[in-house]
Amino acid sequence: MAPPIALLRPLSLLLLRPRAAAAAHLLPAFSSSSSAANNYIPAPDPPGTPLSQTRTAQQSRRRKQKKQTERRWQRSAVVTTLTPAQAAAVATTHPDATSALDLLIFLARERSHEYSPDTFATLALRLVEARRCPADVGRARVHMIRACRTPLEMTRAMDDLDTLARRGPRMDLMAYGTLLVQLNTLGMTATLVDRYRRLLREGLKPNLLIYNTVINALCKDGNVTDALSVVSESGMKPDAFTYMSMIIGYCKNNDLGSAIEVFARMGKEGCEPNAATYSNLINGLCDSGRVNEALDLMGEMTQRAVLPTANDFTAPIAALCDKGRTEDAWRLFVDMKQKGCRPTVYTYTSLISGQRAPRVAIGLFHRMVRDGVLPDTVTYSALVNVLVEDSKMDSALIVCNAMQRHGCLPNTITYNKMIKGYCKIGDTDKAMAMLISLLKGKPTATLVTYNTIIKGYCDSGNTSAALKILELMEANGCEPDEWSYNELIAGFCNVGEMESASRLFSEMVCRGIRPDEVTYNTLISGYCTDEKLDRASEMLEHMKESGCRPTVRTYNALIHALTKQNNFSAAERLCEVMLEEKISPNVVTYNTMIDGLCRNGATSLALEMLNRMVENSCLPDLRTYSSLIQALGQEGKVEEAEKLFSDLLRQGHTLDEVAYIKMIQVYIISGKLDCAFGLLGKMINAGCQPTLWTYDVLIKGLQNEYLMGDQKLVSLPDSVSNCSFDDQAIKEYAISVLSSKLADVDLGLSRQLNDAFLSGLSRSGRWYEAYKLYRSMVGQGLCPNQEAYNYFIISILRARKVDLAMGVFRHMSAQHCELHLVGYKALICALCQFNRRKEAQFIFEHMLSRPFDPDNIVWTVLIDGLLGAGYKDLCMEYLHIMENNHREPSFRSYNILAREALKKQPSLGSVGLDAHQ
Repeated sequence: MAPPIALLRPLSLLLLRPRAAAAAHLLPAFSSSSSAANNYIPAPDPPGTPLSQTRTAQQSRRRKQKKQTERRWQRSAVVTTLTPAQAAAVATTHPDATSALDLLIFLARERSHEYSPDTFATLALRLVEARRCPADVGRARVHMIRACRTPLEMTRAMDDLDTLARRGPRMDLMAYGTLLVQLNTLGMTATLVDRYRRLLREGLKPNLLIYNTVINALCKDGNVTDALSVVSESGMKPDAFTYMSMIIGYCKNNDLGSAIEVFARMGKEGCEPNAATYSNLINGLCDSGRVNEALDLMGEMTQRAVLPTANDFTAPIAALCDKGRTEDAWRLFVDMKQKGCRPTVYTYTSLISGQRAPRVAIGLFHRMVRDGVLPDTVTYSALVNVLVEDSKMDSALIVCNAMQRHGCLPNTITYNKMIKGYCKIGDTDKAMAMLISLLKGKPTATLVTYNTIIKGYCDSGNTSAALKILELMEANGCEPDEWSYNELIAGFCNVGEMESASRLFSEMVCRGIRPDEVTYNTLISGYCTDEKLDRASEMLEHMKESGCRPTVRTYNALIHALTKQNNFSAAERLCEVMLEEKISPNVVTYNTMIDGLCRNGATSLALEMLNRMVENSCLPDLRTYSSLIQALGQEGKVEEAEKLFSDLLRQGHTLDEVAYIKMIQVYIISGKLDCAFGLLGKMINAGCQPTLWTYDVLIKGLQNEYLMGDQKLVSLPDSVSNCSFDDQAIKEYAISVLSSKLADVDLGLSRQLNDAFLSGLSRSGRWYEAYKLYRSMVGQGLCPNQEAYNYFIISILRARKVDLAMGVFRHMSAQHCELHLVGYKALICALCQFNRRKEAQFIFEHMLSRPFDPDNIVWTVLIDGLLGAGYKDLCMEYLHIMENNHREPSFRSYNILAREALKKQPSLGSVGLDAHQ
């Protein structure tokens, strides 16, 4: 007879927590007797009783005793308050494995306990060793399988299953069915097929559940062929689940035609599709962009009285938003609510993602919260992305802070979007601060993060900082890819440093990173812009030899360079080469040729090219007509140019800066300056941002007006011109007139134009014109915005006008206008170079009082600025100033600074101001 349950091992109880020990002592009280045998081992039946009756009676008594025991457990405060860990400890130390198994199953059912597969494996092995009822072993085995939550746990559990099969009863259909379902849930298809084959080898006949599980697993992997083989060898009649699996498989393979055929076959076979079947086909159609068919299918669901789920609505809503059909998505959302289907977080997130207007996206977010749907990290990230795309970075930052307050931590995708947004508006300081935040902990920076900020620095012309990001990513174990090098090469090409771009290309090849068409096209375009057509042609040959096929963009860059040199015959030959290589000229190709002809006064030839363009089914665009407008103006055909421009507006074209500027040029050529400035106002109101090109066109017009006026004065009898033809004087006159004309327009428009022109002149190194414009702005009581101010002060520092820069700095500080960190870096380094270290320290300490991140200060000012210029001792001195002002950087920044300081620094004599700009 088994020992009484009351006599539990004292030593094992001492090892348990107090509550677990109490529960173990309660186990004997679960029955009316103190004997385990009385609880679970039935008394022998009278002699002569048939075996079947004996088993039935034993099972009946056991069920009755088990119910009584469970009722006692339900009344026991000790048992019902056990934690999973305490219950597992009781079970693994209890001498009766069957009782222990019953207890765990009871707690799992009543208290939602979850146990590890190892706990059930231990009990199953004990049951086998005790030669207990095979049914108990089977129960332990099934619960062990269901307890597996990861592929690793399942792999270990299958080793235990093999051990159990060798030592005790083999697996039955129920165990196999449970195992295959769990393997399918965990995505372990290869293991599932292997176990299915073992089941067949053991002579077991699979049931419909097992067949459908195997078919479903294969189809989810897109392996429809093997799934059809299972259907064939089984001889089974497919049911709704079988058909649904086949639809999943075909959708996975983007074979929507076959999926629809299966769906149609269901009806012919008398198998009504259920909600899950519809859902999978709707998802497949939406994923393939066939959203209209998905909507038709939803209509069919309604006709058949099959209620669509939230997922059925969400998939088409997301697809409609992806296609820009936000109004249709909104109507479907309203229909969803009218049919009583509650939108989920995914529904709202899809709608928010599809919005282009931040106001609408924010409204949806608030409505979501009012409806009791809690936003998750993906929702917040979607809202951040909408705000970032509209360059509303302040609002995006507010959302980021709000999501953290509400328990949703930003993920790497959120940070990447914020970094992209800051880079887009040219604020690389804040982008770098975001990167430093990522480097401090979780989430971690990814390849996308580094590449995004490399692009940001390259777009702003700060290629030295971009190279340091490349070094930083490698130091942090992130290997650069072709995107990294393509952005760097493009950055150096844009600033005309073709040798550096070529060096990066060679480095890229040496690393085993294969250049793609973007790499080659960037270099070819860079050489063409640099008027090095020989090098561009060499790169074209290199491109072909490497197996990278040239594209229309490749040839367009070369054709553009040839037309700039008025070499139209060579450009024509290149067009013929394109056709021989089966590359069709596009609208850019034709526009390049037409624009070149127009600039050279060959309007008739340009019109012939336009006819050829239309004959080749290539529709003209704004650039085409803009070139023709300019050509007509050059020939004095102002009315024809105005008519063509008006036609574009009347036809509903959204005009860009090129179209407006070409028409402004026509007015300037014809001496209609008032019309030119009038059109400039319309251009701004239409949302076209003025650029340096706009400024140059206007200045040129004003200079021409000055010269024409002087010539008229000279032509008068007995007149002497008192005007000088000195270019500088003429330009200053033009700037003065431009400033006065800008002062006459609307204040907001005047600010916008002045800031745009100041930024453009500063970025192009035309500091003197920028200074004149700045003085005019100050005279009108206007203050440049932060971006224009930053570019302006860097421009005058590059011209080594340090006193002027300090004067501008003091004036702008009085106006409460702050520099970017890169501006502070330029000012501090310039002062140091001119041995004005006290002033440099004053500026540095002033900067520390501003809300800049200490890590960003280290990166931008100390590393990229002072160390980059060779001021190592000064860099360490400024680091101590930061520490004394309680602006200590992070440990990681200390490490980066130390590593950079140990590198060989350039000699001070070889370092110019431009080296750290």
